[in-house]
Amino acid sequence: MRCILSLLPAILGLSLIMATAQSGTHHMPTPPEPMAPQQQHNEQPQVHTRRLDVVKVQNEADDLARLAQTIPTDVASVRKGMLPKDVIEKLKQIEKLSKHLRTELNP
Repeated sequence: MRCILSLLPAILGLSLIMATAQSGTHHMPTPPEPMAPQQQHNEQPQVHTRRLDVVKVQNEADDLARLAQTIPTDVASVRKGMLPKDVIEKLKQIEKLSKHLRTELNP
């Protein structure tokens, strides 16, 4: 008796699912019409004609990495009370290279 009672919720749930599936009254709503159907056919996909200079971008990325590797040493010097004279210029150059790379790589 306990076995049948423990299966009762599962049996009821399964019968409910089967009854819903057999009813066949579920219809998906139709999507709305496009707001401007004439534009949909006339628009051409945008093709980016700008050509990426891969060698230049790679060189800039290498320069950026090289400069960035020197910053932890410069910050360690600052902790000792010494400010390297070129650290601010290095940070500005890192920012400039980063911004340029971002604009080159972002279509």
